[in-house]
Amino acid sequence: MSEPRIARALLSVADKTGLAELALRLSRAGVELVSTGKTREALLQAGVAARPIEDLSGFPEILDGRVKTLHPAIHGAILARRDLAAHQEQLARHAIAPIDLVVVNFYPFEKTVAQPQVALEEAIEQIDIGGPTLVRAAAKNFAHVTVLSDPADYPGFMAEFDAGAGAVSAAGRFALARKAFARVAVYDAAIANFLSSRGPQSAAVLGESFSLSLSRVLSLRYGENPHQQAALYGDFLRLAEPLHGKELSFNNVLDINSAIHLMLDFSDRREAVVAILKHNTPCGVALGASLKEAWDKALATDPDSPFGGIVITNRPWDLELARAVDELFTEVLIGPDFAPAVFDFLRRKKNRRLVRLHPEAARRDELDLKRVLGGLLVQTPDLSLEEPRLGRVVTRRAPTEAEFEALGFGLRVCKHVKSNAVVFAAADRTIAVGAGGTSRIDPLHAACEKAKRVGLPVSGSVLASEAFFPFPDGPALAAQAGATAIVQPGGAVRDAEVIAEADARGLAMVFTGVRHFRH
Repeated sequence: MSEPRIARALLSVADKTGLAELALRLSRAGVELVSTGKTREALLQAGVAARPIEDLSGFPEILDGRVKTLHPAIHGAILARRDLAAHQEQLARHAIAPIDLVVVNFYPFEKTVAQPQVALEEAIEQIDIGGPTLVRAAAKNFAHVTVLSDPADYPGFMAEFDAGAGAVSAAGRFALARKAFARVAVYDAAIANFLSSRGPQSAAVLGESFSLSLSRVLSLRYGENPHQQAALYGDFLRLAEPLHGKELSFNNVLDINSAIHLMLDFSDRREAVVAILKHNTPCGVALGASLKEAWDKALATDPDSPFGGIVITNRPWDLELARAVDELFTEVLIGPDFAPAVFDFLRRKKNRRLVRLHPEAARRDELDLKRVLGGLLVQTPDLSLEEPRLGRVVTRRAPTEAEFEALGFGLRVCKHVKSNAVVFAAADRTIAVGAGGTSRIDPLHAACEKAKRVGLPVSGSVLASEAFFPFPDGPALAAQAGATAIVQPGGAVRDAEVIAEADARGLAMVFTGVRHFRH
């Protein structure tokens, strides 16, 4: 049995992207168009005729447009089952003609509340009532009705509409219905989260409830391990645009995410910045007059770990850097752009992923989520960047200007290293990175051992620690290795002993008062 042809469509949209083209195509195919206030005005301006919604409802729009489609004549036309004689008889009795296509999107609530200091009253006015109700009705009756809730789906719909001589397949209607319900869920979640955060018992942006609804954008081959299933949801690919290579894996996405977070913390630097990461943690970061200079310094920190790792830059890739990186096996290369010649050179390796970074798409105020059994841990993001010069010098000797510069660089990197974490640094490069130790002293030993093995002297560097040193052994080992200054949060019970050890070793030490655990 052939699918029924679309004869009547209801159009009521806040986002009018692609509206005129869609409506014109439908009108030329003989579809009767029915529309609401401003949507109808836009159609008429585009030269497309549409009946006003009150022709169907017999009732005018009221309350400044708050009520225009909430009427049995509208919802009966959408919800009636075409395969039930009783439904068809009731439509006929009440002179209701079926609506076969619903084209609706919602007031821009999410965009409105994303504005800083948005007023509650302004947000409330952007809560759509009729739109989600129409979409839910059409999606529920997907067996007979097609629903378009996203302008991005218009081209695909029109292609199927043309190919089907004015009809959409059952599979196509079901796919659009699933997307419509997901859109309603996302919209309602945004409203619930915003209002929850404005309640009397709310703590800033963290309210009494937390809802999350995201659309799947990528099915992954597997998760962290081959026996696990995985998928990517949300807007990540708008920030990290795949250009070439195999599809991103679960672990690729995690690594890219870590790389972007780190690079965003260097967005104020004018120099070229190159960071190399492995397993979500930096193993080399450096500044340079050119990308190649920064790459050479970053690679020197840890020549072993970049194998199979991630490289990210703050500048468009050039051929000099591309040729240098090409000598190693790397999983993902990320940058703001790749010139055509550079892109052609790098894509010769078929499996290597090339990703364009869109930093303007980053929502740095997004909440940080961590899954636990039976729930979620939700926290505000760690956006703090401490300037050691503004910290508290606790030793007899204050850092020199050169040491302050190195401490600031080391602290920016250390913030992104897995805890427990330390970074030996100069003003323009990491010297040694110690990550993921189960004690504060173990990463120091690991960093010193790595530096010795790769032949990169620690002597003359400074040390950044993302959390306090609980015992004097940390500063003692740093001094023995040749470090001259330390930056750390402070706040340990034995701070006095730690400071005394630093003084005894001639170290300068600064307390920032801010911890950066990264578990």
